[in-house]
Amino acid sequence: MAKAAAGEADIVLIDLEDAVAPGAKAAARPLVHDFIKAHPAERHRLWVRVNPLDGPHTLDDLVAVMPARPGGIMLPKVHGRQDVERLDRYLEALEVANGIGQGATPVIVLVTETAESMFHTGDYKGAPRVVALTWGAEDLADSIGAASNRNPDGAYSFTYELARSLTVLGAAAAGVAAVETISADFHDLEALKSRAEKVRRDGFRGMLAIHPAQVPVINAAFTPSEAEVAEAREIVDLFAANPGQGAIGWRGGMLDRPYLARAERLLRQAGMP
Repeated sequence: MAKAAAGEADIVLIDLEDAVAPGAKAAARPLVHDFIKAHPAERHRLWVRVNPLDGPHTLDDLVAVMPARPGGIMLPKVHGRQDVERLDRYLEALEVANGIGQGATPVIVLVTETAESMFHTGDYKGAPRVVALTWGAEDLADSIGAASNRNPDGAYSFTYELARSLTVLGAAAAGVAAVETISADFHDLEALKSRAEKVRRDGFRGMLAIHPAQVPVINAAFTPSEAEVAEAREIVDLFAANPGQGAIGWRGGMLDRPYLARAERLLRQAGMP
């Protein structure tokens, strides 16, 4: 936990699910609580991945960690929006019990880890607390009984590329951030860089990491470059100078309003007006 928190990640996900064996969960919960409570200035970025709602551990996880006021909760292995709404009711009660403002605890949802959830990735618009959707390939493979989630060349096979696409589409429909899944090989930073840059082009706004060495690579890939910012500024300024135009000639081609929307979004991501 300390190693992760000392890194450059925007959010540190402290895992009570897959990283903790069933027999060790009771002992892990107070460790997580105490760590978050001991770092009050960092609480906003110290999130907890609880266990899935279809098991026996979720409420115990929440009761243990909510008094420490974590920055947010990750909910894994959902079956659909109803799981988010159930989590919202639990969190609301625990926020009241611990003097936390109601609705103050945001949620990121793993929306493709069960076969059923794949049919509901577009259902999260207006779902309480949800600020991001992400996906997972390993648990999905287990859920459908697949022997592997990879093609012979190492790329994800069709079902898992579909999961990735449904996640970014579902996030767009819900108006929240799409977050790419992990790259398990934390030694291959070049492959990570290439993949992070690709998914950013596809509409993802971040990526999960499993090792501190991955974080700077991911951060760099999702940070607009100076050239991108300059081009976006040029496009925004061009439309501002021609407010009545729906399409404008630019660099030998034509720009229409979707180009303006993308340029404005990039500038917002770069923290520019």
